[in-house]
Amino acid sequence: MRFQRILKLAAMTLLGFSAAVATAGAEPLAKQLFGAKTLPAATRPAVHGFYSKGCFAGGVAIAPDGPNWQAMRLSRNRRWGHPALISMLERLSREAAQDGWRGLLVGDISQPRGGPMLTGHASHQIGLDADIWFTEMPAKRMSVADRERISAISMLKKGSLYVDDKKWTPAHEAVLHRAASYPEVERILVHPGIKKKLCDTVRGNRSWLSKIRPFWGHHYHFHVRIGCPAGSPGCKSQNPPPRSEGCDDTLAWWFTEEPWKPAKGPAKPKARDVMTMAALPSACRVVLEAPNPVSEAAVTVAGRGGVPQAATADLPALGYQAVSPASVLSAMPPAQVPRPTNRPGFE
Repeated sequence: MRFQRILKLAAMTLLGFSAAVATAGAEPLAKQLFGAKTLPAATRPAVHGFYSKGCFAGGVAIAPDGPNWQAMRLSRNRRWGHPALISMLERLSREAAQDGWRGLLVGDISQPRGGPMLTGHASHQIGLDADIWFTEMPAKRMSVADRERISAISMLKKGSLYVDDKKWTPAHEAVLHRAASYPEVERILVHPGIKKKLCDTVRGNRSWLSKIRPFWGHHYHFHVRIGCPAGSPGCKSQNPPPRSEGCDDTLAWWFTEEPWKPAKGPAKPKARDVMTMAALPSACRVVLEAPNPVSEAAVTVAGRGGVPQAATADLPALGYQAVSPASVLSAMPPAQVPRPTNRPGFE
């Protein structure tokens, strides 16, 4: 009887996957359509949908090289985000440097118009997520080849869930503290071992620990997520993290066997591999069809002051509003009052 139930379950899973494939055959996969776009939609900045199911318009790119950052994996073309996020990263790079962090190595943000990615993340679809390596920027400027080849360094002891004290420094705590101090940052995803390290060592004001959320992976980099920006009524917000520091039984759960057990039954297809435009907000079709800006340089943030001065004159003609870190941050809505949640944050 047990074997028959397993066969029945497998058959039902296969039928569901076949139906998804058939649907995908009727319409191109959303990841193929968004992955083919090399420049953002030249309209006013707006977010449509949720972090793992949506898109955005009016995106800007963080430059490959800034005063206090270097962008990695340039071939992926994932340096794009909503101006509010890119402005926050530019600010973080400056202020973290003042705290003693030599500079940010910026990983994946989003595709030019967001949407599901060809590979990798389930989230990062609406220009409000960014990955930052736990490795500081080197003193020299890396070549494009170096940025494809060099890997981030895990903060964990080999084969362990715990931080390697030989790798962890006060500067790691400081850069996380700085990022968590910004009101627009709603959560920062890190490996549970890193969360535990912070719970065990942070002194003084610990309220910022509520934004540090344990999640699978994230021992090579930390994932910063900001809330829905002003001017985006179509953005679906995520429940705020709990008020507590999170150094309680909810963290202890990560050090049991349950979170690490392999999934049972046949593997389900990843959402990005079956998602069509019908699954995304209707506004995402408009985002796909919108014109390109005149050039990538016109919508690239190169340093303090937001979009480079040389490009600012082009923006009104494209439908953009000129953006600076100060103007974006002042327009952010007040932080929402956190409400308790029982499950780990969704990446």
